[in-house]
Amino acid sequence: MKKVFGLLLAATFSLNLQAQKSSMPIGTQLPAEGYNLTDVLTNKETKLDDLKTDKGLLVIFTCNTCPFVIKNIDRTRETLEAAQAYGIGVALVNSNEAQRSTVDSPEEMTIFGKKQGYPNYFADKNAALADIFGASHTPEVFLFDGKTGKLVYKGAMDDNPGDPGSAKTLYLKNAFVNLTMGRPIEPKETKSVGCSIKRVKS
Repeated sequence: MKKVFGLLLAATFSLNLQAQKSSMPIGTQLPAEGYNLTDVLTNKETKLDDLKTDKGLLVIFTCNTCPFVIKNIDRTRETLEAAQAYGIGVALVNSNEAQRSTVDSPEEMTIFGKKQGYPNYFADKNAALADIFGASHTPEVFLFDGKTGKLVYKGAMDDNPGDPGSAKTLYLKNAFVNLTMGRPIEPKETKSVGCSIKRVKS
């Protein structure tokens, strides 16, 4: 039994390493062509590049019911307000395709997005965008430079996703400041913590 458990643990660790390796590297260009997103709040299609400003673009992978998303509702609201203040575009993306007919349906997304005052909320068909980004959790953020279009920060919004009220370092807000001031962003990458994105199993 211990041997079986050990093999399962090793397999899980291997899968986690593969997921980490597939995550979009810092410096990657924003995937602007060949992929359209549908905003459930307006039923309109758009491209990420259309949402990017000359300051930047923040992509947030999120959903409706993940406990970590719920815990971070206030932090997300603060993040959206900060992005607007710094002139950074935002795309909120729901990639939970395995729950698209239930808690993450377009209808439920619309209700949740309007309640939170989201500027947009995109249903990621077949988790295609999450696969391109290598996104693995909700919430998980990717920040792109508006001038170069390159990824400059990815990971968590702060250093305590499990208890945002106790966070000491606001990684993403610091990245906003440094990005708009033309200063280096450190750290460029942090560990995303939250619920796994619910992809459809093949």
